[in-house]
Amino acid sequence: MRRALLIIALLAASGCVQQIKESRVKSALTEGGLSEPLAGCMAHRMATKLTIHQLRQLQRLNAAPRRTISEFINALRQNGDADAVEVTISSAALCKTGFVR
Repeated sequence: MRRALLIIALLAASGCVQQIKESRVKSALTEGGLSEPLAGCMAHRMATKLTIHQLRQLQRLNAAPRRTISEFINALRQNGDADAVEVTISSAALCKTGFVR
């Protein structure tokens, strides 16, 4: 019984962590100049596919003045994280075209 409660608690906590990650990514993207709908769509994918360390690196990039998505991706490329670049580009493309909402 205790084991089942522990598993349920861990699953609930992981869902909360996911929501917090997504919320922070969305805020960072909107502060960086993206529209709310685009930022929300991208944040969901990015929070799922990137590690907390990668998301923190993205957040540091948003500390700079507002950028277009292409300027943001260029700055991300200079950071050297190919995985984060790929997820950001694919998220932007899928959300912009409406394939993912």
